[in-house]
Amino acid sequence: MIQFGMRAHDAYHPAPMTEALDAMQAQGLQHLQLAFEKSFSDYDFTTGHYSAGFAHKIGRELARRDLHVAVLGCYINPVNPDPDARAAEVARFVERLRYARHCGADMVGTETGRYSVDMSVTDATRSAECYSNLLDSFSTILDAAERLGVTVGVESVYSHTLCCPEMMDRFLKDIASPAVEVILDAANLVAPWATGAEEQNAMINKAFDLYGDRISVLHLKDCVFDENGQQKCVRPGTGLVAYDALMANVKAAKPEIIGLLEESDPDHFAADCEFFAARLEEA
Repeated sequence: MIQFGMRAHDAYHPAPMTEALDAMQAQGLQHLQLAFEKSFSDYDFTTGHYSAGFAHKIGRELARRDLHVAVLGCYINPVNPDPDARAAEVARFVERLRYARHCGADMVGTETGRYSVDMSVTDATRSAECYSNLLDSFSTILDAAERLGVTVGVESVYSHTLCCPEMMDRFLKDIASPAVEVILDAANLVAPWATGAEEQNAMINKAFDLYGDRISVLHLKDCVFDENGQQKCVRPGTGLVAYDALMANVKAAKPEIIGLLEESDPDHFAADCEFFAARLEEA
């Protein structure tokens, strides 16, 4: 079984914290990916504004509504070639780890970025310099995570530093930290030049073969690519994502994993969950 949830900012527009959380509770949600800045309009979450009291308040408001934060989103570019900008991103992530302790969040999640100051796609993301930046950033992040007892969730994307299962496996071995777990988004691993179901299923099987024990959260969505090669999300089942290998591996090895729907909304959430539950049943 998959325990379904969604991104908080897909469930409700940015609003004062109590209003937003009340709306999520009213929708019957239980599991969230929560990005403070995208959901709460009445507080400033820039680096330096953290206090334990503030974090406890957020945690209390979540607990009152039985809302569980599966992923506290803090998506940064940890390989930014500008060292000052990269250090600022890392500092923001480390501060978010401190919130997680008091909010009951399972992990703080990020992707692994591109080797450009504006996050534009570049071949330099595949360079040794870019990967070195990633290891340097995560050495700081994981030192803090281990000291705080907080888990870091890392997500691969086909155009980012960790672009494929082999690169994620290399990273997990190089960083050698028990504080890292994997957020698996099958759609984000699909490249516009390799969209066939057989290729996709082989890649997902490879991910589970290499580090299945480290996969602890799913992102669930469907997508297509436009004429410029840009990924566009579509309703589940109407795009090109193949779910056979994903669901077979989840059914065999990941009981009760949390699957967070992306690009869903209150009007479609129930139907989207039914779609993925049916794919799991068929696996």
